[in-house]
Amino acid sequence: EERVEYAKGLLGKEITVKDVIKEGDMLDTIAVTKGKGFQGHVKRWGVKLLHHKNSKHRRMIGTAGSWNPSWVQPTVPQAGQMGYHQRTEYNKRVLKIGENGEEITPAGGFPNYGVVRNHYLVIHGSIPGPAKRLIRLRDAIRYQRGITVEKPEITYLSTMSKQGR
Repeated sequence: EERVEYAKGLLGKEITVKDVIKEGDMLDTIAVTKGKGFQGHVKRWGVKLLHHKNSKHRRMIGTAGSWNPSWVQPTVPQAGQMGYHQRTEYNKRVLKIGENGEEITPAGGFPNYGVVRNHYLVIHGSIPGPAKRLIRLRDAIRYQRGITVEKPEITYLSTMSKQGR
């Protein structure tokens, strides 16, 4: 009942990132990865190329399996869709939460994104998906609760152009 009353109290109000997350918190990020389309055996699974004297094809697998069992096992690497899968990255630390995007925006803006104009969150590590894709954040579920989390100190943040100029 207390939770329902609390939720009713928040109804219609604007909830910002600072109301929910603090600097130094550990989060899990959930997003859909970059799509690569239909890819072959070698790129999708990293299998080795066949010998140069192989007949017809080199970027194939050596065999799809034995005579018995007489079906292809699900562990055999095959061509198919690569990317555009939902993935969860565990234990990402929040380094900084801010309101003014000019503090972190590099000269010329971020590639494939542009200039940060709203509230922002700086997270340590990589996040799945391309720029501008929706990312779900939640409290870390695999983080050891006994470890104390401190507010990190950022000594340098590069605002040089990320476009190679």
